[in-house]
Amino acid sequence: QGQLVESGGGSVQAGGSLRLSCAASGYDVSSHCMGWFRQAPGKAREGVARIFPDTGNTAYTDFVKGRFAISQDNAKNTLYLQMNSLKPEDTAMYFCAADCGASIIDFNYWGQGTQVTVSS
Repeated sequence: QGQLVESGGGSVQAGGSLRLSCAASGYDVSSHCMGWFRQAPGKAREGVARIFPDTGNTAYTDFVKGRFAISQDNAKNTLYLQMNSLKPEDTAMYFCAADCGASIIDFNYWGQGTQVTVSS
């Protein structure tokens, strides 16, 4: 089984930016549907974005459209999430995930997560 290791989280002020990275081993990011979801304490998991193999098509949940961008570097086997115009409500643990399910929150595998904290 593969491993997904997230990095790049941290604390920023509202309006700031962060770029999350996900180093994949045992998964070929170019041939798997990959994505990100997040979860805040006491709240349900929220799908954030995903990217589809072959086409490179992307999908975003409404509350991040226009602010977040998912991408991948096949040579580095790494997935990214560029997050701009961050809001306090974006505060959560962000998880890199592989093998998409039917909806944007469904994945079969994910990493340990990286914390993102946005202050007002």
